[in-house]
Amino acid sequence: MDKRYEAIFCIINAGFSDAVMSAARKAGAGGGTVFKGRGAAPREAEELFKITVQPEKEIVMLVVSEDVKDDVLRAIYTEAGLGSAGQGIAFSLPIERSVGLSDYSREKEKKAERPEDVQPRQEN
Repeated sequence: MDKRYEAIFCIINAGFSDAVMSAARKAGAGGGTVFKGRGAAPREAEELFKITVQPEKEIVMLVVSEDVKDDVLRAIYTEAGLGSAGQGIAFSLPIERSVGLSDYSREKEKKAERPEDVQPRQEN
């Protein structure tokens, strides 16, 4: 059975990507990529949601296995959601096809099972 993955995107005020990554890692994510961005919201949206839109943004992209997606989203929301100074929003999209992805935890287990370059002892 193939492992299923999800892409999580979190758009936050600049300077809060480390908080998002820390929360995501604690919830089971392996790592992510941070992009710089610029927000553009109409004044009506600011009034409706009672927030001030800071123009400088960071976008954190994470690829996680489907089984930890909800935990990661919940952790990001708790740490950097709209109610925080990060004013973050997060969403996920299913990944239908991918290349180059491996299960991080499975790779760690494989490395732990095999001895690292152990040479047999030679008798003289």
